[in-house]
Amino acid sequence: MEEKISIIAGILGRSQKTGAEFLFRCPYCKDHKHKFSVNIQKNVYKCWLCDARGRDLYRIVRRFGTFSDLESWKEISGDRLDLNEFDCMFDELINEEPKEQIVKMPKSFKTLTSCLHSVSAKKPLEYLNERGIGKSDILKWKIGYCTEGKYRNRIIIPSFNENGNLNYFVARSYAGSYIRYMNPPASRNIIFNELYIDFDEEVTIVEGIFDAINSTNAIPILGSSVREDSKLFRKIVKHDAPVLLALDPDATRKSSAIKGLFLKYGIEVRELQYTDKRDIGEMSKDEVKNLSINAPFVKNYDNLISAISAI
Repeated sequence: MEEKISIIAGILGRSQKTGAEFLFRCPYCKDHKHKFSVNIQKNVYKCWLCDARGRDLYRIVRRFGTFSDLESWKEISGDRLDLNEFDCMFDELINEEPKEQIVKMPKSFKTLTSCLHSVSAKKPLEYLNERGIGKSDILKWKIGYCTEGKYRNRIIIPSFNENGNLNYFVARSYAGSYIRYMNPPASRNIIFNELYIDFDEEVTIVEGIFDAINSTNAIPILGSSVREDSKLFRKIVKHDAPVLLALDPDATRKSSAIKGLFLKYGIEVRELQYTDKRDIGEMSKDEVKNLSINAPFVKNYDNLISAISAI
């Protein structure tokens, strides 16, 4: 415990001790009063002025500390997934795991990950190239296509659950069909490509699959939303994963609701600030990277103002 408070004090500065808590100046609101309460035993913190709070002190080290602080904290803490829970409501939420669904790939599916392509692969490859999707993306996302059947003339992008089983796929027309997407008759309450997501790092939440391809550690919500009973929400809260919200520029109401939900559970949220009306699926990867680096943190009162503005 002494080692941990030493690291926190090195980051936040002088403190006052009262009972089991240490009071620092708040690194969020920067107020000069020592109202930022840290409890090492319970592994929680809270500012009594700006209401910044969290259930894992690792966040403070991750956000305000140095690389050396991070390494020292990890060495002391061991597995940081052994988290203290806030309350019974949260405890019930993460323990009720929804059933896994497994779907089948279309029978006519052909992979584009091979070095050798048939003549039929020309048009889907041209379509992907026009969207800035190259060979490395095709390999990473296991992209393929169909030439016949229900999903004829469609790009197929599969999703795998944490056990490596196919749980969904996106079928996008590359031949100009007025029905752009034709997805399987399965629930969208999944974590798209959960197998490849690192919940120890910041998770980017985006609208669609092409947004995800242009982002890092990204999960598309496929036109849906994020709710308390969703698999994605439970996983993020359970792992205390920070979130980068990068929904489409016109999805203000949806963004506000999702931000409010994560802030309610003490999840750290940043939000992409767009410079034009393009969504990130229409940008280059470098553009998305620069916007992501500069995305500001969301505070509770920021989200309140956004919600009022959207009315």
